[in-house]
Amino acid sequence: MTLSKSHLIREQFERCLGIIRQASVEILLLLKVHVAEGKDPRWFLEQLDSARLALGGWARVAKRLNLNDAELSQFTLQLRLLQQRVPQYESGQEVSDNQLIAATRFVTALEHLRLQQPLLTYSTEMGPSDELRQQQAQKQVRTLELMIKGLIMQAWPDPTRLNNHLKTLFNADRVRGWLQQGERNDALGGMMFSELALMLVDKKEYSRSYSALFSDPTLLTLMVEPRKTLQTFLDDIRLIRNKIIAQQPLTSTQILLLDNYYAQIASPVQRAFNEGRTTVNPAGLMSEDLDELDRFWENARIKNSATGDDIFEVRDTIDKPNRRPVRTPEQRDHLISVVLWGVVGVMVMGMLMMGTWLLIESSTPTQAASTVAPVQTVAEEMRETPSSRETLTRMGVTWDENNFRAAIDRNDTRVALLFLKAGMDWKLSWTEHALAVNHREVLDLLMRYRLQMTQEKPCRQFITNLGHAMSAGQSLTGLRKEYLQAFCTVPAVVERQRREMDQAKRRAQAQPNDSTKKWQSIQTAIYEVIR
Repeated sequence: MTLSKSHLIREQFERCLGIIRQASVEILLLLKVHVAEGKDPRWFLEQLDSARLALGGWARVAKRLNLNDAELSQFTLQLRLLQQRVPQYESGQEVSDNQLIAATRFVTALEHLRLQQPLLTYSTEMGPSDELRQQQAQKQVRTLELMIKGLIMQAWPDPTRLNNHLKTLFNADRVRGWLQQGERNDALGGMMFSELALMLVDKKEYSRSYSALFSDPTLLTLMVEPRKTLQTFLDDIRLIRNKIIAQQPLTSTQILLLDNYYAQIASPVQRAFNEGRTTVNPAGLMSEDLDELDRFWENARIKNSATGDDIFEVRDTIDKPNRRPVRTPEQRDHLISVVLWGVVGVMVMGMLMMGTWLLIESSTPTQAASTVAPVQTVAEEMRETPSSRETLTRMGVTWDENNFRAAIDRNDTRVALLFLKAGMDWKLSWTEHALAVNHREVLDLLMRYRLQMTQEKPCRQFITNLGHAMSAGQSLTGLRKEYLQAFCTVPAVVERQRREMDQAKRRAQAQPNDSTKKWQSIQTAIYEVIR
């Protein structure tokens, strides 16, 4: 990193911190927390947690900020990531690319919050966003989209085989729709950006065709692995692309964030091109003239008007079609219950219709009319959709946390989702078995409802059990890292883990053997995740 680049990154980072400090004062005031001035991200996170306790939960915090559950979760996660990357900062010290990206991402979260809550008036301007920079941003997004398409076509050079592969990954109907939207026999041209990105970051597709391109140890290191980082960056780029298609100017913060994303994603591909490992040339795509740029975005707007906005997040994996999992006992009970209730419903309706007919035959018109109303009422009640809790009861699953925990242990996402939708809280300790056997589906589901994790001070037990599991030969998987980062990056836990790491290091120095060295590496690995 040259001196001029290092100085520029430090200036941009300090500007981000200044914005965050100013915004934190206004946000906390809205949450009835009065502070004289804003401080570092860790302090802001602690103050938000205090506001949560004072107001009675995250739901009340979200209401005051005009955010929904998912938006507040994303806001707090980005703040946690920032305070993890920047536990403390002294003016003038060196700043890494990841620290700048984490800070810029959180400033974009502050921009979104200000749009949602008009009472907030802080400024998030990072610099100029003139026409030239807007055009540069449009070129970068276009280049990244064409680069992804080029990499996929390089992995599948035969269009027929590519289309058959897409039918296997998605389904024939979707591929036919893409072929209609794209040019002749070009399914990729009909895809939305999120679908193209998913083809790149899907676990199997990435490991099979693209991981070698993005193996640079200095790039895409913001998250626990390059593929996860790439997925996160591309999802943010999807939102920026939506603004360009809507012909809305990008903010200076979004332009800065896109500059950093472009460097992280395009640089390894450019290096591979220079070394002859790929035919995709990002620099060549960036050098196209303005007429070509205008044609690209005009075509993108035409396709967008036909297909609708790209509102879908860039997911972690492709949901394969026609994959029906083996029914659990609860699902079989549910199916039987539905059939029985259907039979009962038919019988009840038959009896009601017979009773109505008999009354019509034997009563006056007035009496007959009075009989029809109960029939309609009963029919309307039978058409009501059961609540999540009622659905559990019909499945034979009682409202009990042990049943919820059992569903987590066996990776039963249907039952777990019904418990979560019905409002049951969960505990971090319940995830230990699922993490040990890598039940990703139910663990991803719990992360979407992370605000319902209400276990008090869960991390001591969680980290202790994780350490013993690693000592027994289990690995610190990406899922375990995600859960550590989501719930155990609070200052007290980080400081306690630092002491555990130091003690393990002293024991390894005093009694050097395989056991003490192994325990030192375990404690250090956990600390590196949450610090």
